[in-house]
Amino acid sequence: MTKVTLIGDRLAEPGTQFVYRGPSSACEGCPYRKQCLNLDEGVRYEVRGVRENAQLLDCAVHDAGVRAVEVEPAPVVANVPSKGAYAGSKASLAGPCPHTECPSHEYCVPEGAEFDQEYRIAEVRGDPPHDFCYLDRDLTLVEFAPQEE
Repeated sequence: MTKVTLIGDRLAEPGTQFVYRGPSSACEGCPYRKQCLNLDEGVRYEVRGVRENAQLLDCAVHDAGVRAVEVEPAPVVANVPSKGAYAGSKASLAGPCPHTECPSHEYCVPEGAEFDQEYRIAEVRGDPPHDFCYLDRDLTLVEFAPQEE
């Protein structure tokens, strides 16, 4: 479902993805709070369109100001345990991984997904980008369906 919100002008491009982290202390007293802080915390969103003729508004958080855009929840690509990983099933992340140098780290600890939550698998992408898992986990790269609001 598409929502209209305000985001930093530098991010206001169709296709840009971001994870909404909630209000900043600099948002206190801002006249645009209701239009800007209307997303769900921890959810990955994708900019679908920039509102035509949208004004560039001053912002205490974004140095170039904010602009009205249309966003939708976006899918999250992640590594999950291979057992039971098929399209349509539900899966959780395997758990934290301290090996930040691993080419799969961004998929084992993806932004926009939590360790204690289950997600529906929209698509199985196949083998993860690593040659071996430092934690000896058997993983499959999948795409979680966008979160419903």
